[in-house]
Amino acid sequence: MPLSRTLEATYDVIIIGAGASGLMCAQTAGYRGRKVLVLDHANKIGKKILISGGGRCNFTNMHTEPANFLSENPHFCKSALARYTQWDFQSLVAKYDIPWHEKTLGQLFCDNRSQDIVDLLMNECREAGVTVRAKAEVKKVIAEKGSGFQLMTSQGDFSCQSLVVATGGLSFPTMGATGYGYELAEKFGHELIKQIPALVPFTLSKKWLSHFSELSGVSAEVILSCNSQSFRENLLITHRGVSGPAVLQISSYWNPGDKVMVNWLPGINVSEWLEEVVQQRPKAQVSTVISEHLTKRLAHALCEHGKLRLLTDSGRKPVAQFTSVELESLANELKDWVLEPAGTEGYKKAEVTLGGVATDKISSKTLQSQLQPGLYFVGEVLDVTGHLGGFNFQWAWASGYCAGQYA
Repeated sequence: MPLSRTLEATYDVIIIGAGASGLMCAQTAGYRGRKVLVLDHANKIGKKILISGGGRCNFTNMHTEPANFLSENPHFCKSALARYTQWDFQSLVAKYDIPWHEKTLGQLFCDNRSQDIVDLLMNECREAGVTVRAKAEVKKVIAEKGSGFQLMTSQGDFSCQSLVVATGGLSFPTMGATGYGYELAEKFGHELIKQIPALVPFTLSKKWLSHFSELSGVSAEVILSCNSQSFRENLLITHRGVSGPAVLQISSYWNPGDKVMVNWLPGINVSEWLEEVVQQRPKAQVSTVISEHLTKRLAHALCEHGKLRLLTDSGRKPVAQFTSVELESLANELKDWVLEPAGTEGYKKAEVTLGGVATDKISSKTLQSQLQPGLYFVGEVLDVTGHLGGFNFQWAWASGYCAGQYA
C-alpha cells in the first residue's frame, strides 16, 4: 500500500537504485545497525545484473587493479578497490555455494544464472534488515536545514540522514536507465564529466558493409589499437559493423573520427613468416597463405578490399612474385589494417557509461559528497568506468561497500 503524503517514514539511510552498488551498500550499512531503505523505479530488482554476462553474470575479475579503470582522476578508485577486493566478493559467492567458473583473462562467471547473484544480494539485505522497494520512483529530493533529506516518491514521502545515489549510468535504457543520478549531482553542486556510451560495438560505413556484411558472424582473434591503447581479444563482424570483446574494449578509448588499427595476425612476426612462406611455398597465393591463420572467407574478403586488393591482385598473386618492398608492405597491412568506425551502437548496446559525476568533490574513502553532508555516490553514476570482464561489477561492490561503512 502506498504511504499517505501525511505519513512520513524515517530511515537512517535511503539508497536510490537497487542495482549492484546500491544493494551492496544497503547490506553493508544494514549490518552496521542502520535502518536502510532501497528504492528503485524499475518493476524488478537487479535488472542489469540479470542480463549481464549473457545471463550468467561476470561478477568480478581475478586481476582487478586500478589500471583497469578510466576516470578523469585515475587515482580515485584505488582506495575502495583496495578495501573491498575481488577476493572479498568471491568469499561472499562461496558463502552461498554458488558454482562459478573462470573464463579467459580472469573473468569469473556463474555456472548457472545471474539470478544467483541477485538472490545472494537480496538475502544479504534481508539478513541485514534492509527494506527494498521496487516500482518506487523518486520525484523530488530536498536537503533539510542542518542535515538529512526528504524524498517525495510514488510510494509516499520518506526522510533520512544519509542519501546514497546508486542510479547507474545511461546504458540499456530499455532496462530503465535514466539520467536521474546526474540531475541530483548537479542539484547539489557537483560537476559532470561528459557521458559517452562505452564498451559498445562500432557501426561502419555502407561502403564497408557492402563488402563485409556477408561475413556477419565471423570472428577472429586480433589486436586492436587506438590512442595508445591496445587489446588482444576477439573481433566479431556484424550486420551493422564490428563487435566482440576487442571492439568493446577499444571503444572506451575511441573518439569520433579516430582510426582503429587492426593486427590480424597477433603473436606472429609477420615479416619473418612471409619470408619463410616465400622460401617454402613460392607458388602459394596470398589469400591461401593468410587463410591458414584466419577463416578462408575472411582472408579472401581482406584481400579483395582496399590496399590489400591492389597489393595482392585480390589475393591471387603468388608470394614469390612480391618484391622485398611489396612483401614488407603486405606485412604492414596485415599488422596495421585501418578500421574507420562511422560511430557506435549507442546506449542501447553499450555495457556501461563513460564519464559521470566528477570525483574531485567526492571523498575516495567514504564516497561522500564534499559539498553536501550525508550525500553519497556509488557505482557507475561516478566517473569511474572499468574495462570489459567483471571490472565494473567489482567497482560496484567496492564503492558500495565503502559507502556503506559510513552512510
